[in-house]
Amino acid sequence: MASVDVPLRNGGFGSTQRKDAWWLTPLLVFLALAGFIAYATWAAFQNAHYRFGPYLSPFYSPELLGDPATAIFGGKPGWWPGWLPFSPALLILPVPAGFRFTCYYYRGAYYKAFWADPPACAVGEPRRKYLGERGFPLIYQNIHRYFLYLSILFILFLLHDAWEAFWFADGFGVGVGSLVLLINPILLGGYTFGCHSLRHLVGGRVDLLSQSPARKTAYDCVSCLNRKHMNWAWPSLIWVAFSDVYVRLCSMGIWTDWRIL
Repeated sequence: MASVDVPLRNGGFGSTQRKDAWWLTPLLVFLALAGFIAYATWAAFQNAHYRFGPYLSPFYSPELLGDPATAIFGGKPGWWPGWLPFSPALLILPVPAGFRFTCYYYRGAYYKAFWADPPACAVGEPRRKYLGERGFPLIYQNIHRYFLYLSILFILFLLHDAWEAFWFADGFGVGVGSLVLLINPILLGGYTFGCHSLRHLVGGRVDLLSQSPARKTAYDCVSCLNRKHMNWAWPSLIWVAFSDVYVRLCSMGIWTDWRIL
């Protein structure tokens, strides 16, 4: 019978008999997530260069408060705390951030990369016992389904933004930015609609899905996306950041938005 050598329970952090580069994946995940968090935080506090022509950065969509001429509820409200820099993105980013932070796939990724819990299979942890998800902050994971509902609503806003991105001052047209903002909700939709919680929502509480054709079809569609959940998670994360970069640099005059049509 084949056997696998594993480190002793008290072998110490990082101790292992593995010979491969087990540290590479958690390192790359740490750098990618840390880089995204740093950029998104910086972009959220800028409160500038988030619009260019018909383009709206997804970090600021929907623009609930902000520019009085374009925001849904007008400009900066009087109740905004004086100590907190004003930015429309601060009302938006907590929802997608909460959705990803509580995502089943991302838990496995950042548990290893940030908390080393464990850093990799058969590698020693920095703690002696597993604290579980019944206390703070991990109990926060249980509200994932509620972030799902809000995230689905956000996909609708982003689809609207993608449609608006094809309408310029001189009428319908296609710019590079139009395609950038169109791809964004497609990738985010593939990630969001492959959510484990959505799979349970559309297929749960039914003993025989075959007796409910509509629910079975929905369940099969979500399951199809769910099988590639990781493959949707990373491209959608990278692309939403790139979408903000694209709009920002065009607004700053650094990049030129080429008109295709």
